[in-house]
Amino acid sequence: MNAAAPQPQTDDAALALRIGRRDERAFETMMRAHNRMLFRIARSILKDDSEAEDVLQEAYLAAYRNIAGFLGGAKLSTWLARIVINEAYARLRRRKRDSVVIPLEPAERGVVEAIMDEATAERPEAAAMRSELRQLLERRIDALPEAFRVVFVLRDVEEMSVEETAECLELPPATVRTRAFRARALLRESLSRDLDTATADAFCFAGERCDRIVANVLERVRQSNPQGETR
Repeated sequence: MNAAAPQPQTDDAALALRIGRRDERAFETMMRAHNRMLFRIARSILKDDSEAEDVLQEAYLAAYRNIAGFLGGAKLSTWLARIVINEAYARLRRRKRDSVVIPLEPAERGVVEAIMDEATAERPEAAAMRSELRQLLERRIDALPEAFRVVFVLRDVEEMSVEETAECLELPPATVRTRAFRARALLRESLSRDLDTATADAFCFAGERCDRIVANVLERVRQSNPQGETR
């Protein structure tokens, strides 16, 4: 009886093998394939773009040094995500030891995915509005409690499965589901408050606009009453 043919290497395993042989092009391919996801994960923990970039670079260097530790049992993306998470939390612990306090604040699924991607060519006013919306939603994501924020980014922004998220964070799947549900509820509530506030201020009339209309009407009244009669 013939021996079973060896299983073909997965793309992840093949890429890891090339990186282990110090193939720089393979390493670059890996980084470009996972950059956005891993940056978002680091950013969700640290709430700082610059620190997230630093953590991502450190994580890539750690992955490069320890690529032999990737055995192919999990996805390469999951393995990298866990390295980034560990690096980010290590930095967070150092930050807390240095007594640097960062404030907190709550976004929603489909909208977030739309605004997080790079804007396509559009009119300046549309680009400005998109930028303001993105900044608002990023602030609301930053405002989520940490435990909910990280799960939200993995599940709703990166669209990882419950199982993948649980593996990255070393949490039970039931906990992931609960935190994702709670995060969405907090974000809906926060956006609803923002909408209520914006609605109250919509089509603002007081101030300069009010003065301008009154002045224009009075001027036309005076022009239609050349004798200057007033009542």
